[in-house]
Amino acid sequence: MTNAPIALVTGADRGLGFATARLLARRGLTVLLGSRDAAKGEQAGFALRREGLTARPLMIDVTDDASVQAAASRIDLDHGRLDVLVNNAGVLVRRPALEVTADDMRLEFETNVFGLVRVVHGMLPLLRRAAEPRIVNVSSDSASFANTADPDSMFGRSHESFAYSATKAAVNMLTLKYAHAFSDDPALQHVKINAVTPGYTATDLNGFRGTKTAEEGATAAVHWATVAAEGATGGFFDESGRVPW
Repeated sequence: MTNAPIALVTGADRGLGFATARLLARRGLTVLLGSRDAAKGEQAGFALRREGLTARPLMIDVTDDASVQAAASRIDLDHGRLDVLVNNAGVLVRRPALEVTADDMRLEFETNVFGLVRVVHGMLPLLRRAAEPRIVNVSSDSASFANTADPDSMFGRSHESFAYSATKAAVNMLTLKYAHAFSDDPALQHVKINAVTPGYTATDLNGFRGTKTAEEGATAAVHWATVAAEGATGGFFDESGRVPW
């Protein structure tokens, strides 16, 4: 076991998750690279260890109860606690809004919403043992009602992210509800949870069309994953500050 803070980043074998893991490891955290693909997880871990960083792959499929419980058991055995959880794993299926059926939406909700709840629930006993536990939920600018209400904005016109935007709006509400629940539980009042948006970041989700690099997009997640005890909880942020709900 190590005295360094232990962080789990889901979906960490590429893109935003990998960048988040790298930046956390550069801050001295021991980072567990959550990945449902063992080979990709091993490659990501090897890449970070070549940089002299402490990073290890961890098999976890956020859509599978048994996989999440197995990952929690592995963390418990190896580390006995979890200091930071970054719920980054997510999927985006582009399809015109008027063509989307209820069945079409299940994949994104299963990963982006139910997967997040599954991981928080599974990791909460480990987070409870940490001195200053932090949970960061990766959301999206497109989850903001204030942004999307403007029909002339990119978010108002982004009809192909119909289901994705709905899942991330749900993530924001879950973040707020978790924050209130933690605050009302004397045993969990030390847990801080926030939602962050990376902004328009170049990843495979948008065909690498984003204007930010992955590391630029990871800035807000890393900040709130390591925020001090006086930091906020139950908020929605980008790298510049609060984002309107």
